[in-house]
Amino acid sequence: MYEEPIFLDPVLKERIWGGSKLNDFGYQIPSSTTGECWGISAHQNGASTVKNGPLQGHSLREVWNNHRELFGDEKGEDFPLLVKVLDAAADLSVQVHPNDEQARQLEQGEAFGKTECWYVLDAEPGAKLILGHHAESKEELETKMKNGEWDELLREVPIQKGDFYYVPSGTIHAIGKGALILETQQSSDTTYRVYDYDRTDQQGNKRKLHLDKSLQVTEVPHHDAEEERTIIYENTDGKIEKLIESRFFKVYNVKVENKIVSPVEGSYILASVVGGEGTIKTENSTSTLKKGDHFIIPSSIKKYKLEGNLDLILSTR
Repeated sequence: MYEEPIFLDPVLKERIWGGSKLNDFGYQIPSSTTGECWGISAHQNGASTVKNGPLQGHSLREVWNNHRELFGDEKGEDFPLLVKVLDAAADLSVQVHPNDEQARQLEQGEAFGKTECWYVLDAEPGAKLILGHHAESKEELETKMKNGEWDELLREVPIQKGDFYYVPSGTIHAIGKGALILETQQSSDTTYRVYDYDRTDQQGNKRKLHLDKSLQVTEVPHHDAEEERTIIYENTDGKIEKLIESRFFKVYNVKVENKIVSPVEGSYILASVVGGEGTIKTENSTSTLKKGDHFIIPSSIKKYKLEGNLDLILSTR
């Protein structure tokens, strides 16, 4: 039985659009084009590893398969969520993801589609996202995509630090240059690339596009997700804001200025420290926290206390 949080070693991934800002989280990045930190992941393409306790050295994938009691005996073959930190030193490709049913039909080995959400940790001046499109029909979408009419088709949104966006499956989207994002998503690695600015790799090859599948899964017309941010607690000890509650996940931003007891409840809780330092105390343990830490509060821990000066993103099912 775990009496302390389960801390995880992340998986770092190089990307054509990546940079070096993940160094600021205390990670030993492999290069100056490191785009993704998979902080809490049990996906087959990059599973986090337990850093502490009796399961140290085991992958989160193994822990989920063999110790389901730590997750409230939740059903399902695959761990449902994946938490990333993304450093966009250049624009990411314009892309879209399938829903659960479409993923099962179009892909092999994916248990989930990909609905995601973004909390903007930082944004350089002029940074933006692509979120949605202006097409009114599938026919118009197909015509503009195949004719390369991207300026007319794609919808740009300026961003700043502290912004939050919910990105359901079927939404055409892209994270723009200069954005640092914490992403909470369904545990899927299925991406259909719509447009990649005609970039080439070191061998001069363009990255593959997936226009046919993109057309199958894109929502037309586009609808913005409704704003749901709600402050549920605020005083001199800190602030708790619910960013989203969907059927896939609930996500919270918790800012600790002194101490907060059990700010979020759930059968298990995913946590990422995105700023500051402090401690988490349970009945039988005290663990230090710093920017860049990723951990899970298992179902065996019924009460916990966060102390210090901390900025965290927490998520539950």
